[in-house]
Order: sequence, then C-alpha cells, then structure tokens
Amino acid sequence: MKIDIVTLGCSKNLVDSERLMHQLEVVGYEVTHDAPQLNGEIAVVNTCGFIADAQEESINMILELAQRKTEGSLKRLYVMGCLSERFMEELGAEIPEVDKYYGKFDWTGLLEELGHQYDMSQNTRRHLTTPSHYAYLKISEGCSRRCAYCAIPIITGKHQSRPMEEILDEVKYLVASGVREFQVIAQELTFYGIDLYKERRIAQLIQAIADIPGVDWIRLHYAYPTDFPMELLEVIQNNSNVCKYLDIALQHISDNVLDAMHRHTTKEETYQLIKTIREKVPGIHLRTTLMVGFPGETDQDFDELCEFVRWARFERMGAFAYSEEAGTPSANLYEDNISDEIKQDRLSRLMRIQQRISLDIQETKVGQNFAVIIDRLEGNWYIGRTEYDSPEVDPEVLIPAESTELSIGQIYTVRITRADDFDLYGEVV
Repeated sequence: MKIDIVTLGCSKNLVDSERLMHQLEVVGYEVTHDAPQLNGEIAVVNTCGFIADAQEESINMILELAQRKTEGSLKRLYVMGCLSERFMEELGAEIPEVDKYYGKFDWTGLLEELGHQYDMSQNTRRHLTTPSHYAYLKISEGCSRRCAYCAIPIITGKHQSRPMEEILDEVKYLVASGVREFQVIAQELTFYGIDLYKERRIAQLIQAIADIPGVDWIRLHYAYPTDFPMELLEVIQNNSNVCKYLDIALQHISDNVLDAMHRHTTKEETYQLIKTIREKVPGIHLRTTLMVGFPGETDQDFDELCEFVRWARFERMGAFAYSEEAGTPSANLYEDNISDEIKQDRLSRLMRIQQRISLDIQETKVGQNFAVIIDRLEGNWYIGRTEYDSPEVDPEVLIPAESTELSIGQIYTVRITRADDFDLYGEVV
C-alpha cells in the first residue's frame, strides 16, 4: 500500500502528480514524492519529453526502477506524462518491465488499474509537494501556437483552458489549506479563455484570483509575445497582490530567425512590447528565455540578439542551444547546420552578457527594503524570495538565522545589505 511517485520536468507535471497523490491517498495508499530512497511496492514515474536531456533523464529513471522490479524489490511500475505520451509504443517495446504506460492526459486510468475510480468530486484537490505557503496553479493545457522548434503541441495538442469557476474553486481550497502565494502556469498563459469563451480572459481570471481573500502574491508564467493582451498589464499594475513579474518567452529578436521559428512577430514589435510593458508597469521584473543556434542563425542574427539583451536588461533570463526534435516543423524544414561548438560558444557569450546585467540590477537593490517570503531554514540562513522571484528558477534572499527567529511562509520587510550575481543578502527590519 506504499507508492513512490517521481516527477520529472516542469511544474505543470508536478501539478498532475499532486492530483494523483491526493486521489491515491483518498483510497488509502501511503504516497511519497521524490523520496531520497524509493522503497514502495509500487512506483510511478511522471516523465518529461520536451528536449533530449529531459528525455534521457526520464528513460534513466524508468530503467533504474525496471531493474528494481526485475530484482524483485518493486512489485509494479507505471509510467505517465509527456515522454510516455510521445513515445508510448517505442517505450513499451524497449522497456517491457513497465506494467503499463499512460500518456499526458489518461493517467487517471491508473486508479482503475489499481482497482479504484477517479473521484471527480476531488478534481481540484491536491497533495502539495511544495512548501505549504505556495502552490503552482495550472490554468490550461496544450498550445495552439505551433512554433517550428517545439514538440509541446505534438505531445499535448491544442490549447485547452480550464473553466474559470473550477480554477477559482481550487484557489479557495488552497487558501483555506494555508497557501498564500500562487505561481500561475500554462504553456501559453495569454491564450486563456479563447477556446471556452471565444475571447482572451486571462486579465479577468487574474483579477478574480486577486479578489479572493488570503491571496497575497500571484506570479505569472509563460506568456507569449504575439497579440499580447495589454489589459493584463492594468491588472498587474492595479493590484498589490499581483506581483510585478512576468515570464514571457521571446526566443530571439532577429526577423530572420523569428520568421523561421514561426513566431509570428517581428523585431520592431518585440522592442515595442518591452517598452510598453515597462511603461505600463514601472518596476516590473521580466523573465525571458532565448535560444541560440537555430538553423540558419547567422553571426549577424546572433549579434542582434546580444544587442537586444543589452538593451532590454532583463531582470531574469535563461537561454539554451537549439536541439532538433523529431516531428517538429524545424526538423522537417531545416538542416541543423550550426555546429555544437558554435552553439555552445554563442550560449556562453550570451549568458556572460546577462550575468553582468544581473549583477548590476542586483546591486541597485542594496540598501532598499523589500517584502520577503520565507521558504526554508538552511544551515545558518533563512532563505526567502521577493515578489520578483519565482521558486526554483530565480534569485533568493539569504538572512542570517542567528540574528532573528523567523516563521516559514511568513512575509517580512528585509533591508538588502549585499548582492552577488544572483542572490541577495539582507536583514529583517
């Protein structure tokens, strides 16, 4: 009656695991998540299938547990998630030790496999694996954008919004459970509502969440730049509990590359969008993701990208090198004609530019006071975040534990005393 669940990949996968954990606990199972030592009778791997490195990590985990099953220390092994959705037949042939494979959306059948029914009345209930004061809130599945390099639409299909009433019910339930901070996530945040309501309703949804008593912070992840809903900026600016933070993946700036990527935007439009966001929401922190080495990217294209990063001065930025994914438009249309050496050189150069920008921005915060939520006690430090920092991916604030006793999950005013490339150091005022 003990089940180990292992989640690989993004926070959207994590939400699925949390829903499954709750359903299993309702019917009497003891469930652990990402335990340091896996020793349950049953194991479930929630896989990622986005890029090659993530696929390899998922396969290695499946193989490790398949070996345990062969040795007799594991009775049953199940696999779910994106990799299974994408390569179910191939996985079944290569790793037959798995009792059953489930895709991205049919994992509820795992309950039936174990002799139980998925309880729809508990559909918005979850076993949180995050600290109890924050949660990820998934508002949709899939993506209808069809960018040339991306396998997500192949895996998840078209964009599917969750009904607003269902989302708000989940928020109220989580607030009653002690959650005060919400990371709103979707593959394409700004598309919310088009399929259900025939119009974008992301602004209305975020406003409705902000109006719920007990919601202290709302942070927005994975927006898309094309046809960006400007009314969302008003919601961010006008509500103190909507963090001045926006995660908006831009990928590139060169018109040549943007067109080849099928991004349906231009260099000029992207520059104007960044200007408008910063004008409408002064002080906003922007997180973006950029790609180098896309097929056909010239030295001039890359130079344009570097100049854009210097101009935009993103508070948070990640970057990665292009990796060809089978079945995507770019794999069918273009030759992957840029060497790994050039890709890695460009990636390193771009991140060095961002590192200097990040340090400059961090140093401007020294001497200022910020609201900081405390996530954990680690050694001699309390570790927290400002409203401009999302868990796992953004800088943290370190506060000496010997100077004061703080409560996990509470928000304190902290004066920043020191900064490095990524983290801040401070003391409670």
